[in-house]
Amino acid sequence: MISLDPQQQAARSWFESLRDRICAEFEAIEAEAGSDARFDYTPWDREADGVAPGEGGGGVRGVMTGQVFEKVGVNVSTVGGEFAPDFAASIHGASEDPSFFATGISLVAHMANPHVPAVHMNTRFLATTRRWFGGGADLNPPIPYVEDTDAFHARLRAACAPFGPDVYERYAKWAEDYFYIPHRGVHRGVGGIFYDHLECGDDAEFDRNFQLTQAVGEAFLDIFPQIVRRRMGLPFTEDEREAQLIWRGRYAEFNLVYDRGTLFGLKTGGNIDAILMSLPPLAKWS
Repeated sequence: MISLDPQQQAARSWFESLRDRICAEFEAIEAEAGSDARFDYTPWDREADGVAPGEGGGGVRGVMTGQVFEKVGVNVSTVGGEFAPDFAASIHGASEDPSFFATGISLVAHMANPHVPAVHMNTRFLATTRRWFGGGADLNPPIPYVEDTDAFHARLRAACAPFGPDVYERYAKWAEDYFYIPHRGVHRGVGGIFYDHLECGDDAEFDRNFQLTQAVGEAFLDIFPQIVRRRMGLPFTEDEREAQLIWRGRYAEFNLVYDRGTLFGLKTGGNIDAILMSLPPLAKWS
């Protein structure tokens, strides 16, 4: 068991409430398609999994397989302890003191219809000797539609607008640079936003950056279901399904080779099934 201060508890409560609303919306979409699919929730506990004394926390892995969502995972976790010395050197504010706290939500959806884009969303609050928010969301369509790409970016732009005239542009560029597969020479999808190390040196900074993180979560919950409903009934061919499976292979390569969240989970004794829930249920390599 780990104790939480007011900032940590506020962040944790928000991430868990966002999980509840997202999962309810995704289940509603399945119901609209005539499916009775529901999320299956599996709690996990770091202490029960044998982490070192003084460490703890855990989370809940939520996974649904349905008619629209071939596989979607929505995970929340709250963990604390100490980084291993070699990993601590790479983490903001942990090089001299390896103690850490982290809470967040992580979502990846792989869709049954190749006309419906896959999507990733993650927001988190971390504390070492410093405190900060990070996260973002990006759209990953096997068959891109300009209308969907524009709508997704427009909604994220609106979410960022109250926090500065250049915030969206900076975070969109960050996503463009981050969600890239160097060994393939391609981007993972059509982008979104990505941000990290939004410092919370005092209560005012915490409030501002928490509000931004909440705005990102609300934007995702607003726009992605609209895109799903727009595309989920479209017919598709075997060739389009084949292209989707090959594209998923690229997605898996990024998550296993480059993704920071995957590395963080593995280095901090997270639940393996929760860490790797981002991998698609089926994929191909040409």
